[in-house]
Amino acid sequence: MPLIRIPQVVELDVLPPFDGLQLDQIVTPETPEAFSQARDELLGWPQVGFDTESKPTFKVGEVSTGPHLIQFASPEKAYLFKVGSDGCSEAVSAVLQSDRVLKVGFGLSSDRSRLRNRLHIEMRHFIDLGTTLRYQGKKGQVGLRGAVATVLGMRVSKSRSVSTSNWSNRSLTDAQRLYAANDAYAALRVFLALGNDAERGLQDRIVPAKRLDS
Repeated sequence: MPLIRIPQVVELDVLPPFDGLQLDQIVTPETPEAFSQARDELLGWPQVGFDTESKPTFKVGEVSTGPHLIQFASPEKAYLFKVGSDGCSEAVSAVLQSDRVLKVGFGLSSDRSRLRNRLHIEMRHFIDLGTTLRYQGKKGQVGLRGAVATVLGMRVSKSRSVSTSNWSNRSLTDAQRLYAANDAYAALRVFLALGNDAERGLQDRIVPAKRLDS
């Protein structure tokens, strides 16, 4: 299967900050009608960024009840879908199982497992950039921060206090919304920066064209 080799940027602090989405570009549907509108907008794009967030577990043996939030991003907006809201599951299923829209993300193995186990949704037509990108001369997956640094020449700031916050809260803070939205948006930006022929050249990396876990 084709891989894309990229150099590793070590000094991330010298890079300019990632120019992510702002709060007025983040949509959080609350009603079935709003979820339907978000679904239709997302299905109108050839590729969308994707990620999920779950309430963290801290105790030994504690089982995650996530995902609690599902994020999609187009080049213009991010959509934060709160799991359990009326209309959420139907909208998520329509986007994740569409063969017309390529879902793009990093480290999607755990996201897929949680979607399957909790929502009974099996993702289709997606690519995991974490397993597609590789550092030159190194093994192992490339994370979002490293990819943004190399491909976009920017620095993504990851707040541990936000990443480990309670994503099951009914109302999210502005910091949570920005964090979640830009995880999905940054993944899409990296993919689009790989070039116009990236999707065609990486057909063998797209599931279910070939199963990456088989």
